[in-house]
Amino acid sequence: MAYSNENAAYDLSLFDDELNYSAAAPKRRHDEEEHRRGRKKQSQHNKVVKLPESELMKNRRRRHNPVKLVMGGIGAAIVTFVIGIIIVGQVQLTELNQDIITAEQTLADTESVLIQNQMKVESALSDAEIEKHAAEVGMTKASNAQKEFVALENSDKAEVSEQKDGNIFTRFFESLGNLWS
Repeated sequence: MAYSNENAAYDLSLFDDELNYSAAAPKRRHDEEEHRRGRKKQSQHNKVVKLPESELMKNRRRRHNPVKLVMGGIGAAIVTFVIGIIIVGQVQLTELNQDIITAEQTLADTESVLIQNQMKVESALSDAEIEKHAAEVGMTKASNAQKEFVALENSDKAEVSEQKDGNIFTRFFESLGNLWS
């Protein structure tokens, strides 16, 4: 049973299945309740709107805008193309990095072989072999006959005397020089 408040904004009694809200609610007369129940059943039956089946299918069917479909397809194609370019770029970058790593390993191996060959050549050439090769070419060891002595002549020597009395600038520079030493 609902309160009878005609000033209320909503009539909650239309939504009630129970007869009483609480024990403190005022009780209505029996005929008033039957009258309300009957009106409630009639109002619920009148509130249902029935549409024909064709209208229902028309409302359920989704209307697609062709411009939106084309723009969505173009956008998806662009996104797919950009992602494809990124993937191809990453693959090429990975391949180039592998080529660089392979080239660096080849360079390191070649440098190692070069150093080994240089050490073999240096160890194979002894002093005796070098002297033998020089003799074959026509070279000889240095001897006293090949040495020439150069004598320096005693030449005239000149001494320049230094002036004790210098001008003010030379004394100033000398005093600065003495500070640093």
